[in-house]
Amino acid sequence: MDLDKAIRLAVDTGKVEFGSKTAKKVSMHAKAKLVVIASNCPKETSVAITRYAKLSNVPTLKYSGTSLELGSLCGVPYPVSTLSVISEGNSNILEAITPSQ
Repeated sequence: MDLDKAIRLAVDTGKVEFGSKTAKKVSMHAKAKLVVIASNCPKETSVAITRYAKLSNVPTLKYSGTSLELGSLCGVPYPVSTLSVISEGNSNILEAITPSQ
């Protein structure tokens, strides 16, 4: 599975939200199916989102690229440190979740 294609397809056909504050909120309320975190997301932000997601059984995925690369992949002109997938649309991004996550 090509993760970059899956993310782009989720952005184009599904419902996604950008930003760490939104990721914390949707993780706390278990409204996301997946939270993608860029590799250069600040550590305290990443830890907080991961903690909220674990408590609500929302899987997280560490994106190997930077927030600039994630933003470019999503087609937005700004860095994206976190991406919350509310609905995956025609994407197969949920297949990227391994049982250990």
